[in-house]
Amino acid sequence: MRNLNQDNITQAVIARFADTPDPRLKEIVTSLVQHLHAFAREVKLTEGEWFQGIDYLTRTGQMCDAKRQEFILLSDVLGLSMLTVAMNNDKPQGCTEATVFGPFYVEGAPHYELGDDVANGASGEPCVVRGTVRGIGGEPVAGATINVWQADDEGRYDVQRPGLQGSQGRGELTAAPDGSFHFRTIVAEAYPIPTDGPVGELLQATRRHPWRPAHLHFKIDAPGYETLITHVFRDGDQYLDSDAVFGVRQSLVADWTPLPDGSHALVYDFVLNPAR
Repeated sequence: MRNLNQDNITQAVIARFADTPDPRLKEIVTSLVQHLHAFAREVKLTEGEWFQGIDYLTRTGQMCDAKRQEFILLSDVLGLSMLTVAMNNDKPQGCTEATVFGPFYVEGAPHYELGDDVANGASGEPCVVRGTVRGIGGEPVAGATINVWQADDEGRYDVQRPGLQGSQGRGELTAAPDGSFHFRTIVAEAYPIPTDGPVGELLQATRRHPWRPAHLHFKIDAPGYETLITHVFRDGDQYLDSDAVFGVRQSLVADWTPLPDGSHALVYDFVLNPAR
């Protein structure tokens, strides 16, 4: 088709995808084209702004590697991550709510025995974490694989420390036959998401703060159950109502209880949904 203009180009582009064999891919691409073109028309996008946008996305991709996922971070601060989580995790009442994955999960975390110290030298006040993993019917989920990871008291994950040998504040455990688990770590503290890349530029330009409330990440897998990706947030944190990535759910807020020896304790039980 020749003589395309701003009035007919959208339908011409959609027509080029008409023979897409995968119906779901065709649906997504068609809708994406429609919404992108509608966005450009709505804001009257200039060529200079388009070039700026391409440069921004290029630099976002250049910030991504095995230890840092800037595109996930961008999705997080735009609320897209949490919207997708909410749409795809409509669980029965009583199941533990899911929240955002975050950009600092690492495959192959070291395995620890129950009771071990997963902090492994990370700086922070000592803390013991314990709880159970159960199904929606109350049955214990024996042998559930529990991945945990967190920032230290300086607000940095181990992968943000160049030259660090091994892992800190990160590990994998296996739930006991009764579904219970316990391990030692450090107290969760609030921290800012990374602002040294394009996402930080966006936050600065829009006068948004980068802070996340104190939390501990969990990823729990077990045969016959849906994978749970969630956080447990520290009650009383000043950023619970303004989380930079919109991830807080009231049901995920818990107390870090002070103990006589100066350490803290977190007790939290997880309820998994059967696999669909």
